Amino acid sequence: MQDFVYHSSTEVIFGKGAELKVPEAAKRYGATRILLVYGGGSVVRSGLLGKMENALRDAGLFVQSFGGAKPNPRLQHARDGVKAALETKADLILAVGGGSVLDTAKAIAIGAANPETDIWEFWLRKKKVEKALPVGTVLTISASGSETSDSAVLTDEETNTKRGLNCYQNRPKFSALDPELTYTLPKHQIACGVVDIMMHTMDRYFNPVVTNEVTDAIAEALLRVVIANGPKALENPHDYQPMSELMWAGSLSHNGLTGLGGKMDFAPHQLGHELSGKFDATHGASLSTIWGAWATHCWRTDPARFVRFGKNVWGVEVADPEKAVPKTIATVNSYFRSLDMPTCFSELGIGVQPDEVLRDLARRCMFNDTRTIGTFQVLDGSDAYEIYKLANH
Repeated sequence: MQDFVYHSSTEVIFGKGAELKVPEAAKRYGATRILLVYGGGSVVRSGLLGKMENALRDAGLFVQSFGGAKPNPRLQHARDGVKAALETKADLILAVGGGSVLDTAKAIAIGAANPETDIWEFWLRKKKVEKALPVGTVLTISASGSETSDSAVLTDEETNTKRGLNCYQNRPKFSALDPELTYTLPKHQIACGVVDIMMHTMDRYFNPVVTNEVTDAIAEALLRVVIANGPKALENPHDYQPMSELMWAGSLSHNGLTGLGGKMDFAPHQLGHELSGKFDATHGASLSTIWGAWATHCWRTDPARFVRFGKNVWGVEVADPEKAVPKTIATVNSYFRSLDMPTCFSELGIGVQPDEVLRDLARRCMFNDTRTIGTFQVLDGSDAYEIYKLANH
């Protein structure tokens, strides 16, 4: 094992009825006035929103609800949420929903604690986060892992720019995980979640450090569990066993555990972010679209890593990398397609793009050629362009 510092401070409340324990948890963290952040109508139609509002008020807590969070969470909506939190004098932000709701809540928590600074300044790295209001979550989608992670993503809809921010203050104080709350999800959202969970793990697994045996074994085991339970969840979203395995795997995939001692890569995430920003593509779909192209471009950096991945995760029993790696990449893409997830631009629904769009995506991904991405293979703008070309069919 290589050196690491690990801190995962989120209190996880897992199991049936976990959301009913939220008022007690909120009080443990000093809450008296809560801004409850949610997305569209699903939590309203299911009755979950009213259930949470009543439970909080019955516990003697003030609650003000703030809805409208969307996939690829919007900067302006988060700004509006900051205003709502300040007007409410909230001392805790409670997110009820999926990753986009949770990321919106994290942005609101940072903004409300720093009212003198526009929140986008933090996402652009012009300001460092020193403080934030506490965040709690009630998870309804197994996907982003935001319920235990230190990350949050925002999209500036005016420029179609998507940025992520990692900081200690982004970790929720507590998260309620009730797998039964995911029963009503559309199958496409379940599939997107499966891909997101896998990619949070794979973007840590593919890194230049290969001596972390425990970490690698944990990552491989988590991937096998997700791969096995994804189709079962799609077949019967009311089956508690696979839905519960996916929910816990989602949390573990993004709380840092599956990458300890390594150097996170996350190049596919960065490449996928630009597809989401420009075309408003669902996050999970952008990841499945780009992974095969990224792998095809990068695998010769460390063929042995891909051979191990193919053998230990997918059962590809081929020793020759020239045969094993293409078979592994094809197997991953085939699995994505079995979930009805895209593996190229046409399947994503954006069609084959002209060359100038590919170059613009690459330029945006590299922040106008001011950075590189990745650690498994360090990528510059020309690499990003070639990867987008490979996916452009």
